[in-house]
Amino acid sequence: MVHYIDKLIREGEHQQQDFKFCITDSRKIAKSLSAFANTDGGKLLIGVKDNGKIAGTKVEEEFHMIKAAAEMYSRPKIEFESKVWNVGGKNVLEITIHPSKDMPHYAENENGKWLAYIRRADENHLANKIQLEVWKRKSKPTGTYLEYTETESLLMEYLKNNEEISQNQFCKIAKISRYKAERILVKLICWKVIQLNFSETGTRYCIKQEAISTH
Repeated sequence: MVHYIDKLIREGEHQQQDFKFCITDSRKIAKSLSAFANTDGGKLLIGVKDNGKIAGTKVEEEFHMIKAAAEMYSRPKIEFESKVWNVGGKNVLEITIHPSKDMPHYAENENGKWLAYIRRADENHLANKIQLEVWKRKSKPTGTYLEYTETESLLMEYLKNNEEISQNQFCKIAKISRYKAERILVKLICWKVIQLNFSETGTRYCIKQEAISTH
C-alpha cells in the first residue's frame, strides 16, 4: 500500500505544495507561509528534498522554526496545522496552511521590511501594488452589473486579440496615467474578469478563463 506521504510526493511541487529538505531561516519560510495563506492554502513537506527523496528531519527543531515564522515573522500571524509521519524509518513533518480570511499576510525579510507574497504554480511571488489593493477591496464589489467605459472596452478588446498585457502597455494604448490604469485593473480583478500572471519579465494581466464566455 502506498504511503500517504508518498502519494503527496508523487504530485510534485505545485501551487499548493512545496518540499523543504530542512528549515535554516524562519524569515525565509515565512515567505512561503505568506504565499500559501494569501492564495489557495497549501502544504509544506519538511524532510523531503526537491527531487522528492525523503531525507527525514528533526521534527521538534523544524516545528519551532515554523512556529517562529508563523507568529514572529508573519503579520498577522498565520495559523497552521502540523502532523508527523514516519516513512521508512524517517520522519516527515507535514505543515498545512489554509487560505486565510485575514489576507494579506506579510512576511518580514532579512532587512526588517514587511512584504506580502502570492503563490503561482510552484513559486512564491512578491505581491505588487495592484494585488495589495485587490486584497483591500476584496469584500467591496457591489451589485451584479459591471459597466465598461470606453477605456475598459479598449482593454478587453486588446486582450481578446492578445494573450496578456502589462500595466505599461495598458497606459500606452489607452493613453492614461499609471494611477488610472491601476484603478481599472484592480476593479476588473475584483470582478473576476481578468487575473494576474507572473513571468520572468514581470507581471502581466489576462482574461480570466471563466470570464471568456460572458464577456
